[in-house]
Order: sequence, then structure tokens, then C-alpha cells
Amino acid sequence: MSIPVVALVGRPNVGKSQLFNRLVGDETAIVSEEAGTTRDRHFARAEWNGRRFWLVDTGGLTDDPRVAMDREIRRQVELAIGEADLLAFVVDAKSGLHPSDARVAELLRESGKPWLLVANKVDDPRATDFYEFYELGAGDPVPVSAINGKGSGDLLDVIVGRLPGGAEAEDDALHVAIVGRPNVGKSSLVNRLLGEERLVVSDQAGTTRDAIDTPMRFHGRSFVFIDTAGLRRQTKIDDGIEFYSSLRTRRAIERADICVLVVDAVDGLNNQDLKIATLAWEAGRGLILVVNKWDLAEKDDKATAKFEKDAREKVPYLTFVPFLFTSALTGQRVQRLLELLLRVADERVKRVSTSQVNQRLQELLARLQPPQAAGLEVRLNYATQVDVAPPTIAVFGNHPDLVEEHYVRYLHNGFREAWGFTGNPLRILLRRKAG
Repeated sequence: MSIPVVALVGRPNVGKSQLFNRLVGDETAIVSEEAGTTRDRHFARAEWNGRRFWLVDTGGLTDDPRVAMDREIRRQVELAIGEADLLAFVVDAKSGLHPSDARVAELLRESGKPWLLVANKVDDPRATDFYEFYELGAGDPVPVSAINGKGSGDLLDVIVGRLPGGAEAEDDALHVAIVGRPNVGKSSLVNRLLGEERLVVSDQAGTTRDAIDTPMRFHGRSFVFIDTAGLRRQTKIDDGIEFYSSLRTRRAIERADICVLVVDAVDGLNNQDLKIATLAWEAGRGLILVVNKWDLAEKDDKATAKFEKDAREKVPYLTFVPFLFTSALTGQRVQRLLELLLRVADERVKRVSTSQVNQRLQELLARLQPPQAAGLEVRLNYATQVDVAPPTIAVFGNHPDLVEEHYVRYLHNGFREAWGFTGNPLRILLRRKAG
């Protein structure tokens, strides 16, 4: 299920960014689930009363004097409308109704998206400063003060009350996010898959805020491809486009079972690619690395092995990730992706019996005992697989907190050697033995 997006919109200097910081930064109001990975310059994942959502700030208006401010506001609002499930239109109660406010309200009405009116800079909720905003025809304005936090809880109550329920995913469909930097051939890859197989059940357009979701069947299995390349290319990839692309990538990863990271064979694997791969891997998603435009790369018969070796030296977990070298343009090896997806999907839900896991643990212990702590004997007693998607093995012992990181890696690699779990993270949990 996709986490909804709430966007703050409005003209400059009404306090959108301050309100964003208040809602995101106030620990009593919002708890960020993954510190360090969910907060970007203009968006953050938030939770209130058990409902999770992305909060987006459309700040950062241009200071280019050649761009008319009204045009810039319109552009920002249109971008936000395209992405959001709910729009919070922020106005300045101190300075009163402004002609730009009426134009923003008109855009919101035309969009057909749900929206609410937020009157900021209302230091006393009993004040009547914001009554003139009833003229905008948006119902009761929600009064808040971003500067001192008054009304922020009430605003969050209204926001989560207006959030859509979210569409349930198809029961057995495998959700596949096609992720990567712009212009690496993500859409071409999906189009080539669909065009050659002719197995599309329906072209089910997602809402405009999402990538297009495209279902298909292959070998009796339903797939839903989440294509994150939905933003139109512009001559200048500007801040707004880039930050919405980043938000889309994260939302696609959230919704996916497996992520297909598409990289450009000519450019090679760069830091942005690795950042996306790590987001997917740390979120527990399956991962396949597709090196596209392989027909354009200078290569000899050892080129694929060299590319894989270089990538795995940069990021060791890529040792467990399958690589596929394709050309969406010519169709070279593209169809192999479907078989690879089925393989990674099977590995994702693979279950190993407790007796097999224990037997493997004993073999690994016989080969190498955990390092002992000063004055304490560190023993590992037994292990069992406790989860799938991603596969997770719990190892029980007397002092789990004293097992060193390098030994956990040794166990991880030993379990991998036995069962593969190809294309998926394998999580090792250390637990204290009961009794």
C-alpha cells in the first residue's frame, strides 16, 4: 500500500517551510521512522495517530528576477498537485488575503484533488484575523502558528482525517519498482518487456502523483511494474523536478517487493545509483541490477565480469545481487529479466527448516568459534529462520551483545553459502537464549 503524500502549497513568505519544520521537528507530534534516510531537503516521512504520510514543502521559490513570481508559484503548485493525495493551502493571517491566494485556490479547485485551508500566523486561536479567508470558498480555515506551535496538533488531526484509505495491492502480484537516475532507459526497458511479450492485462494508469503501474502476466505469475520515470523531461532538470523524483523513488521502493536498479553502461555505476541501491537493500527489498545500453559500451569478452567485480568492490552486498546486461533499444537480454525476477521472488520467500539452520550453525561454529570477551565465555546455542521477505535468521546465545560485527558477517556469509537467498538482503538477529 502506498503511503499518501500531503503537500504544503501557497505563495512565498506565508510560513510554509516554518510550518513544515514545526510539524516534522516537533517530537510530540511526529516521529520520523528512519532517521537519516527519510528526511530530505523538502520532504519527510511522518506519522500521527497511527497514520503515516509524506509531508512535502513546496518552498524554494526562485529568486530569479526574470521569472514572474506568479508563474513560479503556479509551476510549484502544479508540481505539488501532480504528486499529492492531499494539499494544505497555507495563507498568512497577519497580512490578509492576497490576489495570489485567490489564484492558488483556483488551481486547487481545478485539480479536483482534496485540499484544506491553513491560516498561519494566528497566535491566538480565538482571534478573528483569518475570517476574510472564507472568501476563498474552502470552508473553515484551520488556524495555526508555525512559530509557537499553537494549533499544530489540531491541524494534524484534520490532515489524517482527510487522508485517502489507500488502494490494496493485488493479492499475489509481484510488485517491481524500476528505479534509477533519469535517462538511463527505465521506461524503455518496461516498454520493451510489455511490447514483445504482448501479455499486458490492462494499462492501468496510476494516479498522476504515482508512477504508472503496469500489470502483466508471465509464466502464470502476475507482475505490477512501478515505473518511476513518470516526470516529463524538461530542458532544465530543476530543483523541483529532482526532489519529486527522489520522493517518487522512495515511494516506489516502499511499495515494491523487488527493485530493479537500471544503470547506464556508458556512465557506469555512480554514487547516486549506489544511494538508490542502498535505500532498496536497507528497506529489505529484493534487488536486481540491470546495466542498460550495453550495446553502446566499449567492451571485450571480460567486460561483464570486470563491471561486476568493480561494482562489488565498491559495495560488498552487491556480491549477492544478480546483474543483467541489456539493451532496451535492441531488446538484447531484456526478456531474461522476467525469469530473474521469478528467481529472486522465490529466493525472497525461501524457508529453511530449523534443523537445517541449526546443523549449518554447528558447522560454522566447528570451523570458527566466536571471539571471547574478557572474562566471559561467548556461546551460540541454536538458530532458526524467523521470517521471509526478506529472509531473517535469529541466532540465540548467552551474550548476544558481545558477538563482534565481523563474526556476524562470517555467519551471514556461511548461511548464504548454504542457501543463497540471491538478490535479497539476509538479516541476522542476535537474541539472548531463554533460561
